[in-house]
Amino acid sequence: MAEVGLEGSQPVDLSKHPSGIVPTLQNIVSTVNLDCKLDLKAIALQARNAEYNPKRFAAVIMRIREPKTTALIFASGKMVCTGAKSEQSSKLAARKYARIIQKLGFDAKFKDFKIQNIVGSCDVKFPIRLEGLAYSHGAFSSYEPELFPGLIYRMKQPKIVLLIFVSGKIVLTGAKVRDETYTAFENIYPVLTEFRKNQQ
Repeated sequence: MAEVGLEGSQPVDLSKHPSGIVPTLQNIVSTVNLDCKLDLKAIALQARNAEYNPKRFAAVIMRIREPKTTALIFASGKMVCTGAKSEQSSKLAARKYARIIQKLGFDAKFKDFKIQNIVGSCDVKFPIRLEGLAYSHGAFSSYEPELFPGLIYRMKQPKIVLLIFVSGKIVLTGAKVRDETYTAFENIYPVLTEFRKNQQ
């Protein structure tokens, strides 16, 4: 297995990450069905870590410290969990929220847990000519620096949206499994090197 050491981290598997760069997962959004109707007012009154303002948003917002996450809990029993840094911790957090709801006396289950979105980021450590990239990949790119400083690149396969910044910082969003994030980055990496800015 070909490996290359990154500063202060474990070696990178070059067969999987030929660029030598592994995007870091920043946020996982998951959903689960607690499969029972919930009284949001009662939950907000009884749970310490919950806020509920029905005029502003039709869900209880609940937070836990470990894994550091936020849940949106709806009266239908549907729940959205955000903020976890890995798939496992997203599921663990969702289970903890379900347990809190159970302890408040609701018959909460844990059905259809699903990862809905994975957000990753990385830094290629060189500046990028966004105008050139946008021009040559016009079908996939939207770049309007007056509105937003990054180039928005909509990859078709895998179906991932990348935000590419002149600094070489990249954000990848839309993955359902982490390998899509990795594949999308490896797909774009040769393009980024092609539009590398020559530093004066």
